[in-house]
Amino acid sequence: MQSCPPAALTIAGSDCSSGAGIQADLKTFQHFGIHGLTAVTCVVSETANIVRAVHPIPIDVLEDQISLLLESFPIAAIKTGMLFSAAHVRAVATLLAQAPGIPLVIDPVMIASTGASLLEPEAIKLYQTHLLPLARLITPNLPEAEVLLGESIPDEAALDSAARRLSARFGTAVLLKGGHLKGDECVDLLCDAGEIHRFSAARIPLPGSHGTGCTLSAATTAALALGHSLSTAVAMAKAYLGETLQQSYQFPPIGKIPVHALNQGTSLSKNEA
Repeated sequence: MQSCPPAALTIAGSDCSSGAGIQADLKTFQHFGIHGLTAVTCVVSETANIVRAVHPIPIDVLEDQISLLLESFPIAAIKTGMLFSAAHVRAVATLLAQAPGIPLVIDPVMIASTGASLLEPEAIKLYQTHLLPLARLITPNLPEAEVLLGESIPDEAALDSAARRLSARFGTAVLLKGGHLKGDECVDLLCDAGEIHRFSAARIPLPGSHGTGCTLSAATTAALALGHSLSTAVAMAKAYLGETLQQSYQFPPIGKIPVHALNQGTSLSKNEA
């Protein structure tokens, strides 16, 4: 009988096109040899081209999923993705506050790649006051960081200050993702305990990319579940995301849609990382 692998929990939305959300998270966990657990916050009718509808899961159902998993499994790391409403954020924060020893990665999902809103406006304050301070790491992209800071981040030169201020404001490490900036390089900054780690990779021009944030945060969560340090976990996640983008595939009938979080044909296995 094989030994039990580490378990990681994703609390996020279900993407019927399987490019983002819990589907991307599970594929990423599988790649790293992690047993993936899921608590579904909402069911989203979407593809990389459109978000047609968001169907929230009742709060008591969400709470039951999370509490049962916390009671039943030795969870090594947790990530949150799309939470959608203030009530969902409050419920998640209340339950996770009771599990302070588990590293928590928060991807503050607010806006889809299509531009559709994925978070009710009244939920933002609860994120800031109740959920983000519980995190080991938050992974905002530039638009999300601007919402959390209440100001614009116009260029790469502003990333350092923005990451430091976000880290100080919420008392957590911050991976500020700079992919929305122009240029041949995508630069992300990790601010952890006042120390800045810079991650840079060549931009991969792909139409309709979908699920990159989910994949990156899930890979970081998986690496933390394996016991790696935060900076190492982010470096492993960045390498994995770059590889999945390079190997992404497309479905011509509904447009050019790269699909991420492949778990076959990748070289960054758990044993190699």
